Amino acid sequence: MIIVLKPRTTEENIARVEHLIKSKGLDTHIVRGSEMTIIGCIGDTTAVDPKLFEVDSSVDKVMHVQEPYKLANRAFHPENSVIDVSGVKVGDGHLAMIAGPCSVESYEQVLEIAKAAKASGANMLRGGAFKPRTSPYSFQGLGLEGLDILCAVRDEVGLPIVTELMSDKYLDVFNEKVDLIQIGARNMQNFDLLKQLGQVKRPILLKRGLNATYEEWVMAAEYIMAAGNENVILCERGIRTFESFTRNTLDLQSIPVLNRKTHLPVVIDPSHAGGKWWLVEPMAKAAVAAGADGLIIEVHNNPECALCDGAQSLKPAKFDALMKQLVQIAQVVGKTL
Repeated sequence: MIIVLKPRTTEENIARVEHLIKSKGLDTHIVRGSEMTIIGCIGDTTAVDPKLFEVDSSVDKVMHVQEPYKLANRAFHPENSVIDVSGVKVGDGHLAMIAGPCSVESYEQVLEIAKAAKASGANMLRGGAFKPRTSPYSFQGLGLEGLDILCAVRDEVGLPIVTELMSDKYLDVFNEKVDLIQIGARNMQNFDLLKQLGQVKRPILLKRGLNATYEEWVMAAEYIMAAGNENVILCERGIRTFESFTRNTLDLQSIPVLNRKTHLPVVIDPSHAGGKWWLVEPMAKAAVAAGADGLIIEVHNNPECALCDGAQSLKPAKFDALMKQLVQIAQVVGKTL
């Protein structure tokens, strides 16, 4: 249930309505907009008569939310959320350009890529320190050594770092060192981990599961938000369909759908979606044109010898050429880096 208060309602009247809601056994979440205030009623609202709130002189209207997610709901939070990642804003016209290698291989490798990516316009650096792999015999990442490399490159180049957390074992370390904590597709419904992410101060990049519906995806974000961390960015990285030519099927419809359903920013990962470097450029352009709030693109200085996912990585020169075109597309749709 959502209670919309009348424009310019005083804090005293807001407090009165909030007290009335809590007296009915519900929790509240208040969103103060530039014109009006919205109070979200959290809990079992089925037994509460909305007319109890409608009679209050400060209440404009009461709405029932049909979807099971409340905090992430567009009706609950009409304005687009802007997530601050160590000074880089994401959402509501602010475009995130995240670039870097799939896996951290060495300090020299990451530094070279980071410098090139930043020169091309990237505003965040990605890199895998811990790698979830289908085969137990594949390269699993450098672990904490890889994380330290990312931190050292951040200090050198000045780009916030994005890397994937696979286990709560390193949650405190990530909360201390990582600017944007990525949760991969395989952990999207690791609910215990999601609850713990609600306790950290860092923003979360939540990737869509391989077979997840929109509602399941947003409900995963709701787990994080309900536990106390509302700084969530959604990331579409392709879903599993019957098509086998590409690695996954990139669902660009997710951008307008989620923009209608939720206020959270939506970032697109064209690298993991197609699994082929030559698909990255057209899908990245299409994503920005469709209104994405950012891209996360794999860039490698020597993809032929990459320890992970070289086939879907762009060389720095190709990334630079793509960025020049993306800037133009972004301007057309009202996005800025």
